[in-house]
Formats: sequence, structure tokens, C-alpha cells
Amino acid sequence: MLYSTLIEPRYELLIGPIGTTEILIIILIAIILFGPQKIPELAKSLGEAVRIFREESRKLTEPPKSESSPPQKGKVTEEQLAKLADALGVEKEGKTREELIEEIIEKAKEKGLL
Repeated sequence: MLYSTLIEPRYELLIGPIGTTEILIIILIAIILFGPQKIPELAKSLGEAVRIFREESRKLTEPPKSESSPPQKGKVTEEQLAKLADALGVEKEGKTREELIEEIIEKAKEKGLL
């Protein structure tokens, strides 16, 4: 066992934390490559990209804010049916949705709305 630890390369020595010297070298290389005028523009672009990435990843992980979805086009909700029945004077109690819709249509035809 001791033999295997002596022969295996120690990769953790090659990849360590980045210190102040390494950061200064990276900044110096960036200034040489891009010039001092481009560095603020690059930093702004990088910050914008990170912000957009965070927003989009948050949208994927969070549930939608409103639990009730808005009514789809062409679909009539129960609330809308009840308001329409009240406006036309149709009795709602004890009727199925289909019966209520039929009565609303009949009443609308009687009043000349359809």
C-alpha cells in the first residue's frame, strides 16, 4: 500500500487554490492581449452574461409564481358562466355545465343577442 502511494502521481499538488500572484499574472496577460481600453467592456459583457445565466437557471428551477393558470382562449370558466347566467337571468342551481350553457344560449337568442 505504501508502494502505491509513492508511485501514483500527486495531482492535488498541481491544481491548488489560485493565489494573488496567479491572479496578477492572468490580469497582466489579459491587458496585453486586449488592451486596457477593452478590459472594462469585457468585464461588463461577462457580468451581463452571468446575470442572464442566473435568471434563466432560476426560472428553470423555481415553480411558476401563479398557481392558477389564466383561462385559455375559447375556454369559458365557471365564474364567467355564473356572471353571464346572472346577467341574463338564468337560474344556475341544480344544473350541469352543459345545461347551463344551453339555457344561456337560448336566453341570449330570445333577447336578440345571438
